[in-house]
Amino acid sequence: MNISPESTQQAMLVRLGQLQHQAQSGVAITPAAEQGDFGMLMKTTVRAINHEQMQASQLMTAVETGASDDLAGAMLASQKAGLSFSTLVQVRNKMMTAFDDIMRMPL
Repeated sequence: MNISPESTQQAMLVRLGQLQHQAQSGVAITPAAEQGDFGMLMKTTVRAINHEQMQASQLMTAVETGASDDLAGAMLASQKAGLSFSTLVQVRNKMMTAFDDIMRMPL
């Protein structure tokens, strides 16, 4: 069974998002990774980050067009989406480094 680096990265991001949610709300979360579906966990994280970015974009567009005057809310959503994406990229980079290290190991 081949596990792609992309699916591993996605699962880690979902798990990170769930841990962040759990830390903020104090609610226990049973991640899909504990049930054996790491790929689904990562897909969920990537979708959540994409959703945050789309919401931030909509809020910024509403402020730019004059439909909303909530500049602070739009900026906060934009910063949150940017931070989530930055975290995603860092996790991806760490996963790729780990994958490369494993591939270089002698048998």
